[in-house]
Amino acid sequence: MPERSGIRADDPFGGRHPTSHERMTGLPWDASYHDGPAPWDLGQPQPAIVRLASEGGFAGVVLDAGCGTGENALHVASLGLPVLGVDVAETALAIARAKAGDRGIEVEFAAADALQLERLGRRFETVLDCGLFHTFDGHERPGYVASLASVTRRDGTLYVLCFSDGGPDTGPHPISQEELAAAFSPGNGWHVAAIEPDRVQTRYHDDGAPAWLAAIRRI
Repeated sequence: MPERSGIRADDPFGGRHPTSHERMTGLPWDASYHDGPAPWDLGQPQPAIVRLASEGGFAGVVLDAGCGTGENALHVASLGLPVLGVDVAETALAIARAKAGDRGIEVEFAAADALQLERLGRRFETVLDCGLFHTFDGHERPGYVASLASVTRRDGTLYVLCFSDGGPDTGPHPISQEELAAAFSPGNGWHVAAIEPDRVQTRYHDDGAPAWLAAIRRI
């Protein structure tokens, strides 16, 4: 097959280095959306994010990193804030754009690698990571944290909602509170303001899986 711009036509990862999760499954993230909703795709925003938004947690220009089919981004945008949702899964982005059109919500969706967010060339007052941090292994996390730092304005806020190790019935990639706090240290430009227990809703948990909701300030 011919190559264009250095990307093989038969490369399911679009020329980027596959993440640890993709290497484990042998499939790109996009494949999660090919045969019906992904396990994390509720068809509605995460309750924790709705609550956070109702408390005024989002301000300024907002980035949703790993937006999937866009429910969280659409909810925040419906409140009148400018929002960019990014993901590597083109199928998910197409679904998100269709939802935005159907609902008459002004929001931007774009393909981007969460490990190289600096390529966006933009900065955001609020950044949301809902269910992305816990997909990266320990070797990938420093690069991801640096990528987030590159697009978060000084004194901006990052929210991370991730599976916790607070079982029972934890998600597939549980994170300890200590791991989460250590990843976002003053040494790499962050101050963890709060880490609170919460829930991540999935299609396979009746009452969600144990989670952490962290509020982290860029310093």
